[in-house]
Amino acid sequence: MSFGDSKAIISNQPGIHENLADIVNKHLSHASKKPFQQHTLDAFAEIDAKVKAFDGEVILDSCCGVGQSTRILAKNNPEALVIGVDKSAHRIERNVEDIWQADNYHLIRADLNDFYRLVTKAQWQVAKHYILYPNPWPKAKHVQRRWHGTAVFPDIINIGEQIILRSNWRLYLEEFLFAAEIAGKSGDISEVTDAEPLTPFEAKYRASGQQCWQLTI
Repeated sequence: MSFGDSKAIISNQPGIHENLADIVNKHLSHASKKPFQQHTLDAFAEIDAKVKAFDGEVILDSCCGVGQSTRILAKNNPEALVIGVDKSAHRIERNVEDIWQADNYHLIRADLNDFYRLVTKAQWQVAKHYILYPNPWPKAKHVQRRWHGTAVFPDIINIGEQIILRSNWRLYLEEFLFAAEIAGKSGDISEVTDAEPLTPFEAKYRASGQQCWQLTI
């Protein structure tokens, strides 16, 4: 990944999408009935056994990419079980040895649209749920591709005692918070000031002079 050359997000959407409330309410009222993909069922069964056998804090790192954030979270939370999930086997297999090595994490290849529903069904007790970059889909017509516009949002918002999102597009986080409030949650948005970037994307955005933001619910 090249650093310092990331373009700022440009959107034709000036504020929170005018249809977002209707979209969220629809999904809150009608659970997704999409069939589960077999590879995600298999991956979930394997990690579910580890979660059920673990007596401690569970941290979920969604869209973990190459797993840098998962390893950092694991190193910073040595008593926790940290689970990184990404849809791309290629990205997960690029998990390499670096300064953030730890033994208390697992990287899982799965479709999160299925994985989230399986987590809800299995009633995992997740302490912290991270969704770190980049999702946005900034064109207004793609609002339903953003996590808070998807059919699985009702599951996302109920996974984790605390949910932490980061983005270089503040409006994305404002929309997620708006959707979360419809679902009865509350939160706040703050600037990311950590000295150590959690992900390669965060490092790239900051090297490009972009502000990164965190939503905590």
